[in-house]
Amino acid sequence: MTDDPRIILLAHGSSDQRWCQTFEKLATPTLESVAGSRIAYMELAEPSLDTIISKGKKEGITAYTIIPLFLAAGRHLRKDVPGMIEELQATHGVTITLAPPIGENPQLGNAIRDVVNQELERHKHPA
Repeated sequence: MTDDPRIILLAHGSSDQRWCQTFEKLATPTLESVAGSRIAYMELAEPSLDTIISKGKKEGITAYTIIPLFLAAGRHLRKDVPGMIEELQATHGVTITLAPPIGENPQLGNAIRDVVNQELERHKHPA
């Protein structure tokens, strides 16, 4: 077993399964290429952070890094998620690191630019 932390991609969550499927599709390249990575939802959907960390702890994983699939750090990332992390660390005896939201990474800005350029090209050359 590796000493690398288990990566958890954290999305907000929704009771609408279509919303969850969008994030599952977005997470797929990471889930397929980063060993042991998982997606979790903050609320309204499963798997929750508690579900993922409970299962991981049973597998002997004690270190986790949460990558929030949020565009910016609002109340959830400044208050709610840190509170959840404190509780999960105390309950499960694990170490959890919270990374900055994905929206703060300049690479996401480049990806958005690429999508915009693809859309512009599509309109220039309709099929």
